[in-house]
Amino acid sequence: MSLSLSCEAPVLTTQWFDGRSPRARTVQAWLDGDSLVIKDDELESRYPLCEMRWPERSTHGQVLAELPDGGLLQHADAAEWDQWWRQSGGRESRVAAWQQSWRATLCALLGSVAFLAVFWVWGVPLVSRGAVQLIPHEMEAGLGRAAAEQLESIFLKPSVLPVSQQEAIRSHFFQWVQTAYPAGNAPQWNLTFYRSPILGPNAFALPGGAIAMTDELVHLLGDQREALLGILAHELGHVVHRDGLDMMVRSSLVSALVGVVLGDVTGFVATVPATLATQSYSRDAERAADQFAAKLLSANGVSPAVMVVFFERISELQTKEKNGPGLPIAMASHPDFTERIRFFREWR
Repeated sequence: MSLSLSCEAPVLTTQWFDGRSPRARTVQAWLDGDSLVIKDDELESRYPLCEMRWPERSTHGQVLAELPDGGLLQHADAAEWDQWWRQSGGRESRVAAWQQSWRATLCALLGSVAFLAVFWVWGVPLVSRGAVQLIPHEMEAGLGRAAAEQLESIFLKPSVLPVSQQEAIRSHFFQWVQTAYPAGNAPQWNLTFYRSPILGPNAFALPGGAIAMTDELVHLLGDQREALLGILAHELGHVVHRDGLDMMVRSSLVSALVGVVLGDVTGFVATVPATLATQSYSRDAERAADQFAAKLLSANGVSPAVMVVFFERISELQTKEKNGPGLPIAMASHPDFTERIRFFREWR
């Protein structure tokens, strides 16, 4: 608080603690020039106003003013203190005045909401992409392993597919990737099969090159091997573009943002594994992964149109089970099937 003193400052009867005794003493206090004077029957003390810590205005509760020698004034009636302060020529700082103004509070609230909205829409993706480029692949692989362990404890069970069938899919896809990268610079990937009644037909990529595919998806496309490999190509696109790491970084940024707003992020952080498995990437990331899959299919002499059967079967399955429990299918949860079907049919 700052001061503009009147000629005759009024006196306030209040309580004084000297900083040594726990007992309060009733004193009279007034402002004299650049000093605060407190007095009772036994003593009179003066304190420089600039060395005191003055309380901000409040509408209820007691007021505490800290004295430079460790003592303090305690006044039970905040309204009476404020009246004495105003009559003494004191005035509030701009910050204190803003805090007491509903208009200023509303403006601050709207400004905070606008900032959070802008950061959410543009800031999080921009910061995340920049951070992803700084994370070494060894650390990314470690994050992927940690995410896989959490998912295995929640959603994923060991596959019951015959080992020979698993190896056949891996071998076929390995040949596709090598064909698409004749120069020998093929991306690193690792395919693991799981059984998951909760997730159902599903495939997703984790940070570090890990790709997970469920038995249920293999059964769904058992007679459509090329479409199944096309899904793996789509997930490899996410691996190459490091989209899983980007999603994890974004989740961390959003959790930090939630912490700023709500003050507790533990529940939010616990949802990160489920987010990696079930939440769709951004539309741009999906389009880029579809482009990657189409190019890999074409490089192996396969028309990208083979992917259409996947979307048709997933649509039929979702129609049958739309009222059933469970989490959304990862690759199929991305919006606008019509746009993606058109893309694969018309790709050249």
